[in-house]
Amino acid sequence: MENATEHTLNLTNRETLSLTGISDVDSFNEEEILAVCSCGELTIKGDMLHIEELNLESGILTVSGKIVSLTYSEKFSSTSLLKRLFGG
Repeated sequence: MENATEHTLNLTNRETLSLTGISDVDSFNEEEILAVCSCGELTIKGDMLHIEELNLESGILTVSGKIVSLTYSEKFSSTSLLKRLFGG
C-alpha cells in the first residue's frame, strides 16, 4: 500500500496550499495541520487554516488560510521504518 508516490506542493500568495502525494492527515486545527506524505511528515502552521479538500485515494490535500510555515520531518510509521532498515 505504501508506494513511492510523487509529492508536489503549490503555495499561492501564502493563502492557498495544494499538495499531492498525501497518504494521511494525523491531526488538524485552525493553527496546525500534520500531513503524512512520501517525504515524511509535513507540518503546516498558520492562522485560520481550513481543509478545503482531502482525498486520500488520490492523495490530494488543499488548505486555505494564512500559511506561516511548512516543515518536513522524517517521521514514518514503524512498518515504514522497518522496511527502510531491512530493505523491505
